[in-house]
Amino acid sequence: MPPAADIARSAPPSTIVRRLIAFALACLGGFGLDALAFRTRWYPSFLQSDSTTGLFELVLWRERQAQQRYGDNLVLTVGDSRFGLAPKLSNETVPAPSYMLRSAGVAGTSVRDWYYMLRDLDPAANRYRAIVFGMNSYDDEDVAFQPDDDLRSLHYAIARLRVTDAIDFACSFHSREVQWEAFRGSLFKGLVYQADLHEFLSNPKKRIRLARFNRSGFEEWTYNFLGAEHSMAGLEIDWSTLKAKFPPGADDNQRGTTENFLLHRPEPQTGRLAAFRRQWFGRILDRYRNSRTKIIFLRLPRGPIPRPDFLSRAKSASIRELAARPNALLCDEHAFDALEHPELFGDGMHLNRAGVAKFSPMLAKLVAQTLGAPAEGLGKAQR
Repeated sequence: MPPAADIARSAPPSTIVRRLIAFALACLGGFGLDALAFRTRWYPSFLQSDSTTGLFELVLWRERQAQQRYGDNLVLTVGDSRFGLAPKLSNETVPAPSYMLRSAGVAGTSVRDWYYMLRDLDPAANRYRAIVFGMNSYDDEDVAFQPDDDLRSLHYAIARLRVTDAIDFACSFHSREVQWEAFRGSLFKGLVYQADLHEFLSNPKKRIRLARFNRSGFEEWTYNFLGAEHSMAGLEIDWSTLKAKFPPGADDNQRGTTENFLLHRPEPQTGRLAAFRRQWFGRILDRYRNSRTKIIFLRLPRGPIPRPDFLSRAKSASIRELAARPNALLCDEHAFDALEHPELFGDGMHLNRAGVAKFSPMLAKLVAQTLGAPAEGLGKAQR
């Protein structure tokens, strides 16, 4: 039997053309069905709420609703789970704050995801008085985890990706195999939604009821959440050996976050984190270049016991470079040093309830000092 390649070469040109046309039509038909199912507003509104995509969409939906209830002096904070803001504690103070704070942070996200969140949350790029980004450091230190190849971004932002984003989004990843998966998934969203769709089809009525229930209570649940009550009090670290003495009863999460976030050994510096930050924060700054909205960078509390500077191998500081652009502001990187104590952290990365209670009003005060007094005549901030 002759090889397939020989058969293809021996086929008449008209047959080859017909096959190519059939293949193209099949692709277009598949894309059309995929778009009909997943490129409308309907399916994303019923995603599993505890999935990466579902949580991302819930937060975006919640903040869209909040825009209608708050006045003009509204400030949005954006980050991952380390941004321990409780808006209830920053907004409900006496006297009333100059600016009302909201949070569009989602655990596990990076600046690439934040770009797509803001593009749809603030399409005119002028709804907020400021957008505050919480950073682990202003310096660019590459660690074992590289955010530029984090395929979770495809799952967080999939509902926000347009057809025109496919090539650009895929090219923002580092390795070829991840680029291909990101490109394929952003074109054919059903590939990304596959597991969620399977679960949805097993009991559509239950999923729809649950999604509606979660939306009805999501604002209240999250607004009233003031942080976990765990504590790292008693933690000790020997930085010369990168060994920790944990408090009695420390759980796996407390041990794991401490070891991975604080006790990692220095990695070779490739410059990938700096390039990733410059690309995506640069795009955000470009969106707000001619806007009244200020972009504020701040350094979050570094941990229950901050990692010493002598362990850092950073060779650049892209956040400081970006903060020199028009419309960008850089907060004092030591603004929250007073919170870097074990009793204010619930694990090796996250503030606990006591830490959140201190951080939230401190942040509100810092934002007010950074922006100055609101302009006269603007709508009063109200919840």
